[in-house]
Formats: sequence, structure tokens, C-alpha cells
Amino acid sequence: MALFILASCQLMVVLDITIVNIALPHIQSALDFSTTSLAWVVSAYTLTFGGLLLLGGRAGDILGRRRVFIFGVLLFVLASLLGGLAQSAGQLLGARALQGVGGAIASPTALALISTTFREGPERNRAFGVFAAVSAGGGAIGLLAGGILVEWLNWRWVLFVNVPIGLLIVLATPRYIRESERHPGRFDIAGALTSTAGMVLLVYGFIRAAQEGWRDTLTLASFAGAVVVLAAFVLIERRSRQPITPLHMFADRNRAGTYGIMLCLAAAIFGMFFFLTLFVQNVLDFSPLAAGLAFLPVSAVIAVGAGLASRFLPVYGPKPFMVIGAILAAAGLAWLTLTDVHSTYAGSVLGPMLVFSLGMGMEFVSLTLMALSNVPTQETGAASGLLNATQQVGGSLGLSILVTMFGTASANEADKQIPEFLRQATPSERLRFEQTGQVPKPWSDEILTAGVSAAFIMAAIFTVVAALIALVVIQVRPSDLERLKGGPGPGPM
Repeated sequence: MALFILASCQLMVVLDITIVNIALPHIQSALDFSTTSLAWVVSAYTLTFGGLLLLGGRAGDILGRRRVFIFGVLLFVLASLLGGLAQSAGQLLGARALQGVGGAIASPTALALISTTFREGPERNRAFGVFAAVSAGGGAIGLLAGGILVEWLNWRWVLFVNVPIGLLIVLATPRYIRESERHPGRFDIAGALTSTAGMVLLVYGFIRAAQEGWRDTLTLASFAGAVVVLAAFVLIERRSRQPITPLHMFADRNRAGTYGIMLCLAAAIFGMFFFLTLFVQNVLDFSPLAAGLAFLPVSAVIAVGAGLASRFLPVYGPKPFMVIGAILAAAGLAWLTLTDVHSTYAGSVLGPMLVFSLGMGMEFVSLTLMALSNVPTQETGAASGLLNATQQVGGSLGLSILVTMFGTASANEADKQIPEFLRQATPSERLRFEQTGQVPKPWSDEILTAGVSAAFIMAAIFTVVAALIALVVIQVRPSDLERLKGGPGPGPM
């Protein structure tokens, strides 16, 4: 029951990253977002989520994980309610950012509670397998849930749905989950703020570049500001007696490599969901519900990959699954680059999506176990927070880079398609174009598809880099395999 509660919270938090994706076309028309600025509906959540995860993990270590877990879920519920009631783009983005704060508090404490609730060995391996499958498959489940809610109700319910789920989690937690031991410590507020601000500036720079170009003054200022703020973050962490990011964790070769792999893969999976959602709704003309159903096989295949990895990890160790998983993800994304306006779901989307999902299922179990290997009990919150932070920051930063690729490629395609449209347009179509700047089908499909294909090329490059890191950096020792089988292994370093 404790695992069910913790996995349900993680599902809610992860699901909220993608549940809004299905609703994006409806949010865009209701609150006047442009296509490139629409990425902020995702990034406003993931940036605060990723930027404050380390602080959330530390709060659990210091104040008690169950207490902090409950507070994070309650904050998430409040923000979801405010987001569902939003009447402007600014209000929605503010609520999404607050949701990220709640998720940043709840998610790392949930993972740390698993570490302290289940014994190391097969029992913990199975618990991590469930947790990793939920973390990886929650994105696809969110797309299905979003499709149902948008189709049957409206886009606001993709946010309202969190309220009853979160309240049930809060009511059940005190009954089934023990409070953890509290460890003395201090909060590194300066580190949390500078890391989050630096990433916001970096992501804003990429999204601004997609809209205004690389020579835009504000684009260049954003990148410069990001460099300064992130450099200040590193200096703060080096001088702090209790930094929010324990830099000594990167001294472990396997753990540093794991964080690098997660950074790359998160960028790929965020991009896959974001751009495929736009493609199937705008080009293939799927309804929200049909689009959600189209992603349902992803969850099943991710669960298969996670199950295979959990079963054979004690025999082969995590490295083979890290390498093979990244290669499969790269193959799926490379296949998706071939999509065009004549593509079909069964012929061009389903196959590569399943290949990608199998690889990601293998990856998430392996990465979770490796990141928390040899971590002292008092630092499990920080270690789990750092893994989650890497995932969310990688997703946010990666999506902004992919949006830049999308914006550049679609703008180049628009230069080809707009003159062709104007040659064939009726006077009313010309007038509508002058008023909105939008071209109708089939020209708009060509523009969108060109951008999506370019984004998938960059996403595939990210996964190739992940495979190379796994192949070159990760080293599994015999003692690591002994620990995965339930043996004592060496003590925490």
C-alpha cells in the first residue's frame, strides 16, 4: 500500500508534464499562445520542478520525508486548481510554475521514502521497477487522460483532475507510510534560486531564438545572463557547507555518467511527446481522444522494457540495458524523422514510437538504481532529487533546443510554402492570412512537418550521445552485481 501511494504521487506529478500536451491546441486558441511560446506551458512546470527538486529532497532529509511529502502534494493540488481557473496566459503559466514547486517537494521525497521503506536487494529492485515504470509510462498515460478530459469536458479538466487524486494521497499517507528519521542540516536557498534562474534564462534564450533569431539582443542577453547566474550557482555550491547540489556526488564515475545519460534522454522523451502530439492532431487530424489512444501502446511497451531490465539486472548489471536502451531510443527517433504529410499513424508513427518506448523502459530502471547506488542514507533525498532534477532540467532545456530547431526549419519551409499559397489563394484566404499570419492546409501541414522532422533529428542526436556515455563512462563492478542480487556488497562511500 505504501508503494501504491508513492507511485500514485509520482504518476500524478509525471503525468502532469504531458497531460497538458493533448490540450495544447485548445489552450493555444483559448489563451492566445503562439506555436513556439506554447512550449512555456510545459517548461513553466518542468523548470521550477527541476530547479527546486534538490531543495525538495533536502527538505525531506531535514524536516522529515512524510511531512514534506504531504505538504508538496497539497501545494500541487492548490496550483492545479488555480491553473484550471486561469483566464489568461500569464495566470496559467504562474499556476504551472507553482505546480512545479509542489512537484519538486513531493517527488524526491517519494523516491527517498522508497529507498528507506524497502530492503536493499530484490525487494527494493522490484519497488524501483514499479516506480521507474510509472515515471516513464506516466507521460503516455497523461496523453490518454488528457485526450479523454479534453474530448468529454474541456482543457481545464487536465488540471482539475489532480485535485481529488492529490487529496486522496494526502489522506492515505499518514496511515500507511512511516515518518523517516530527521537529519540536521541547513537549506541552500541561494543555490536553489540561482540554479532555477539560470535555467530559466537559458531556456528563454533558446525559445526566443526560435521566434526572433540568434542575433536578437534579448536572445543574446538571456544567454549571457544564464552563463553569469549558473557560474554564480557553481561558486555558491563550492563554498557552501551544505550545498543543495553535493558536488562530491559527481566524483563517482558511474553516478556522474548516469546524470549525463538522464540529461540527454529526458530531452529526447520530452521532445517526442510534444512534437508527436502536435503532429497527430494537426497533420493527421486526430481528435484529442484519438491522439491520447494513439500513445497508449507507449505505456505498455515501457512497462515491458522496465520489467525486462528489473529481471535481468542482477545477472548482467545495468550497463547493457543503458547502452541497448539508448540505441533503441535513437533508432526510434531516427525512424520518426522520415514522417511527412503523407505519413499514417500505423505506417510511420506506431513502429518507431514502440522501439523508442522499449529502450526508455530499460533506461529508467537502470538509471534509477545506478544513481542511488552507494549513497549514504542521509543523502538519499539529495541523490534522488538530483536524478529527478537532471530529468526535468534536461527535458526543459532539451525541449527548448528542439523548439529552436523546429522554429528554424518551419520558418525555412514557410518561405517556400507561403508564395505557393499566395499564388493559389482566393481573396478571402489572402485577407485571412494578412490578419492572422497563418496559412491553411495543406501548406500549414508542410510547414509543421518540416519543423517536427528537424526536431526529431536533434532528439536522435541526444540519444546517441547518451549511448556513448553509457558505453564509455559506466563501469559495473562485481560487488555491484552482488548487491543487486541481495548480497551485502561494499558499504556506502
